Amino acid sequence: MAYTIDRYPCEDSPRLGAMTLQPAPESVPRARRWFRKFIAPHNPACSIDDCSLMISELVTNAIRYGHADEPWLVRVEWFRVDTALRIEVHNPGFPANVRLRHPDANDAHGRGLLLVDSIAESWHSGPSRFGGTVVSFVVADAWPS
Repeated sequence: MAYTIDRYPCEDSPRLGAMTLQPAPESVPRARRWFRKFIAPHNPACSIDDCSLMISELVTNAIRYGHADEPWLVRVEWFRVDTALRIEVHNPGFPANVRLRHPDANDAHGRGLLLVDSIAESWHSGPSRFGGTVVSFVVADAWPS
């Protein structure tokens, strides 16, 4: 399986890095590891553990709910926006299918976006600029002003 990481975005870009992942379960821990490794040089003040957890949830959802007629990839990008960190997860699924659920205690699934909603400053879903869906979240005060 081929995976790619872009850790050297152009100097004028607010993007700090990006990765493309196969839509397979082993991509979830890979996304966590790569994010931790490539965000570290930027010295964020926010919780990397929290960000990694939210990335895990969104990559899992992207793999579970993304689909296309041809082979496809999950794309994760992270950006510095003033003092905030924004992370986006793209897949070829339909934007209308993203919704916040409130599962019963005995439901085995459905807590990913609820977790993101409780940790992140904000989150958003909609059409991806790559086609399909993007789900993003913002962590405020990731860097000092």
